[in-house]
Amino acid sequence: MLSIIDKYIIRKFLSTFFFSVFLIICIAIVIDLSEKIDDFIENKATTKQIVFDYYLFFIPSFYNLFNNLFVFIAVIFFTSKMAGNSEIVAMLSSGISFRRLLRPYFIAAIVLGSISFLLNSWLIPYCDKKKVDFENAYINGRKNVDTWRNNVHRQLQPGEFMYIDNFVIKDSLGYRFTLERFVDLKLVYKLSADKLMWSADSASWAVVNYVERTMYPKRTFEKGDKKLIALKFNPEEFFMRKEDAGIFNNKQLKELIANERMRGAEQVEYYLLESYRRSAMPFSTLVLTLIAFSVSSRKTRGGVGLHIGFGLALAFSFIFLSEMTRTFSHSGSLPPWLAIWIPIFVYALIGLYLFKKAPK
Repeated sequence: MLSIIDKYIIRKFLSTFFFSVFLIICIAIVIDLSEKIDDFIENKATTKQIVFDYYLFFIPSFYNLFNNLFVFIAVIFFTSKMAGNSEIVAMLSSGISFRRLLRPYFIAAIVLGSISFLLNSWLIPYCDKKKVDFENAYINGRKNVDTWRNNVHRQLQPGEFMYIDNFVIKDSLGYRFTLERFVDLKLVYKLSADKLMWSADSASWAVVNYVERTMYPKRTFEKGDKKLIALKFNPEEFFMRKEDAGIFNNKQLKELIANERMRGAEQVEYYLLESYRRSAMPFSTLVLTLIAFSVSSRKTRGGVGLHIGFGLALAFSFIFLSEMTRTFSHSGSLPPWLAIWIPIFVYALIGLYLFKKAPK
C-alpha cells in the first residue's frame, strides 16, 4: 500500500524524468537536424519523410541511449530541491526511516527500468530498423561501409563452409569462390567458381566458370559457364554495421547470435554485448537511483548546483567505465557479460557506501 508521501515522491520522480527527457530530445533533434540538413537536401528527402520516417523513430532510440542518465539527473534535481526546502528533514522527523524513504524511489526506478527493458526488447529494435533504413537511403549510410572484403570465411549451416577470396560489396560480386560440404568430417561436395554474383531481383546467387564435384553418395563431375545456386547467405550482411545490433528484437537477436557463432563471424561480440546490455539496464537504473538519492538527499550550502555537479561526475564516470569495459570486450580481453556487469557491480558498491554514509 502506497502512502501519500510515496505517491508524492513517485509523481515528482516520473514528472521530472519525462520533462527532462522531453527537453533534451528537443535539443537533440535540433542539433541532429543542423548536422544532417545538407544530406537531406542532397538526397531530396521530403519534409514528411524526415519527420515521419526518421525523427519519429529517432526519439525512442535517443531515449534508449540516455535513459539511465535521464533517471540520474531527475533524481538529483528533484531530491536536491526537496532537501533544500527541508522536506526530507520533515519526513525523517515524522518517523520515516531513511531506508523507508528510498522505497518510492525504487518503485519508480523499477517502473522505468521495466519500460526500458520492454522498449529495448521490442519497440526500439523496430524503430532502429526504420531509422537505419532511412539513413542508408538519405544520409549516405553505406558510404561508411568498406568497398570490399578479403578472405571471407563463413559456416553457412552445420557442415557447409564458404570461402570467397575477394568480395566487392557495392556490386555484390565475389571472386574465387569455394563451397564445401562435410558429413562426419568427410568432404562430400565441393563447388569452385571464378565469380559469385548476387541478383537482387530474383534474390538468388549465380556462379560463373564453375567446377562442381560430388563425392558421396556417388561421384559426379560438372563444369559449366553459369549456374544458379542456393546459399544461406545474404550480401546485406556486409552492409550491417556493428552499431546496428539494436535493430533486432530479443528473439531475433538470440537467433542472430546463434547463427553468427556457428559461422564464426567477427561481430558476434557486439551482438552479445547488446543482449546483455538489455538485461542489465533495469539493474543499472536501480544503482544510479541509489547513488543519486544518497548524494542529493543532504541539504548543503551549495544547493542543487553542488549536487548536480557531483552527481554528474559520478554518472559520467559510470558511462566512461562502461565504455572502457566494452572496449576490452571487443578486443577479447573480457567476456561480454562481464564487460556489462562490472560497472554495475562497482557502482552498486559505491551506491551502498554513499547510502550508508548519508546523514540520516
